[in-house]
Amino acid sequence: MISIDGLQPAEVIEAERRGLKIPNLRRFVREGAYSTGVVGVLPTVTYPSHTTLVTGVVPSRHGVVGNTTFDPMQINQGGWYWYASDITAPTLWDEVKRSGHSTASVHWPVSVGSAAIDWNLPQIWRTGHADDAKLVAALSTPGLLPELEAKLGPYAPGINEEIEGDETRGRFVAEIIERKKPYLITAYLTALDHEQHAHGPGSPKAHAVLERIDAIVGRLMAAQLAAQPESVIAIVSDHGFSSITTEVNFYRAFIDAGLIKVGSDGKITSWEAAPWTSGGSVAVMLARPGDATLEAKVGALLHRLKSEPAMRIRHVADRAEIARLGANPQAAFYIDLMPDATSVGFGGAQAPLVKPSKSKGTHGFFPTATTMRSTFMLIGRGVPAGRSLGEVDMRAIAPTLASVLNVEIPADVPPVKIRD
Repeated sequence: MISIDGLQPAEVIEAERRGLKIPNLRRFVREGAYSTGVVGVLPTVTYPSHTTLVTGVVPSRHGVVGNTTFDPMQINQGGWYWYASDITAPTLWDEVKRSGHSTASVHWPVSVGSAAIDWNLPQIWRTGHADDAKLVAALSTPGLLPELEAKLGPYAPGINEEIEGDETRGRFVAEIIERKKPYLITAYLTALDHEQHAHGPGSPKAHAVLERIDAIVGRLMAAQLAAQPESVIAIVSDHGFSSITTEVNFYRAFIDAGLIKVGSDGKITSWEAAPWTSGGSVAVMLARPGDATLEAKVGALLHRLKSEPAMRIRHVADRAEIARLGANPQAAFYIDLMPDATSVGFGGAQAPLVKPSKSKGTHGFFPTATTMRSTFMLIGRGVPAGRSLGEVDMRAIAPTLASVLNVEIPADVPPVKIRD
C-alpha cells in the first residue's frame, strides 16, 4: 500500500485533460480498480486518516484524533501522534503479523514502536537538526537502517517533505521489498501535500511533483512484482485539498473572551477552553468537560463568531454530531471553516484574528466537503481491469485489503466489492 499524501482522485482519472504525465498511476485506472472518491474522516488530516487506512475505524475508535497532540500550554514543542501505542484498534500490521506473515513500513504516520512491523523505518522528527537522523535510526528496526544505508547512502530526514526526500525513501522501500519480501508493506510519500500547501492544488509545481512521484510508483511496482509476481498493489491518499486565501486565529478569539490567559512573557499561563486546530476544522476543548456553565459560555462565543462573516465559520457541531461523525470524543464543539480558510496555531495575544493566508492550500475540513475526497486504487492478482468502484468510505479500505491478504480486521464497515 503506497500512500500519496493529498492525492485527489481527479488528478489521476482526468490526468490527460489536466496535462499530467503520470503513466504508472494511470495504469490503475486502465488495468485495475479505482474509486471516484474516498469519503474521509474528521478531521481530514494526515495522521487520523492514515490510522483509519490501517484500522478501518473512525478516530474516536482508533484514538488518533489529530496530527498534533492536544497541548494548550504549548509545552510539547509541536509534538505529533508519532507513536503506534496511541492506536487503540487493531491494525493491518497486527492482523498480518498474527497470521504468521511478515510486515514492513517506510515513513508511515503513527508507526513508531509498532511491535507488529518486522522492518520499520517510522516517520518522526523533532527540530530539523541533524540529530533527527539519529532519532529515526534509534527508533527504526535495529540494524535495518545501517544495512540499507551501506548500499543506498543516507536516509531522508524525518522532516524532509521535499520530492527528493520521497525519492530517497522510495529507493529504501524498493530495497526492503527486494531483500525482505514482506507479505505487507506500507509506504508513505509526502511531497505532493507539501507543494499543494505552498502553491495550491492543481498548481504547476504540484503537478511537476506528482509526475516525479509517478516515477517512484513505477519503480516500486516493478520491485514488488519482481519480488512477488502475484501481488496486489494499492494506491491510497489521506485527504483532498482546498485552495485558501484566509487564516483565522481562534486562539486570539479565546484570549479576547478571557478563556485563555497569557502572561507578560507572551506564553499561555492558564486556559478554560482552547482550540485544537486541524487546518480547515477546529476541535474546541474544555478544561472542565462537565461544567455546563462553561460549555454554554463557549457555545455562545462560537455562535457570535459564526455570525461574523470575517471569521469564515461554516458550521459548528455539538457533542452529538461529533459522536455521529466519529471524531474527537473529548471535544465539546467542532468548527468547520469555509473552504477558503484555514485555522492557525497560537501566535501570541496580539496576533490578528484574521489575515491573508501564507499558504495556498489546506485540508482538515469536515469530510462532507467534496474537495476533501481522497484516492483508492488497486491493481494486481484478481483485480478486474477498468473497474470503477464509485464513491468509497475510507473505513472500507482496511477490510478490503484485509480480504486480499486473507486476514480479518474488525472495521466499522464492510469491504469494497471489487469483483462481481
